[in-house]
Amino acid sequence: MKDGGQTKDAKEPYDPLRLCVYATVALLAWLLGPWAVLAFAALGFAGYWKARRAGLTRSKCFLRDTRLVLAYLGLLALVAVAAIIV
Repeated sequence: MKDGGQTKDAKEPYDPLRLCVYATVALLAWLLGPWAVLAFAALGFAGYWKARRAGLTRSKCFLRDTRLVLAYLGLLALVAVAAIIV
């Protein structure tokens, strides 16, 4: 069956969107320094906190356990605050 000139079975090419997102995050971190690290760490911590309260115990993050992810993001936030103060 055709849909817009392509078959439904045809795979679309891989879109490396994540790489663009990573590059943008790196750029913001470079430009804004510890403020960007603090913002992203706080945002990530809030997201994982909410997800953990909703029952998520395993993450796709490299650290897997959401407690470890929360500890990591909390540590990043503390280091960013220390860098801002110094």
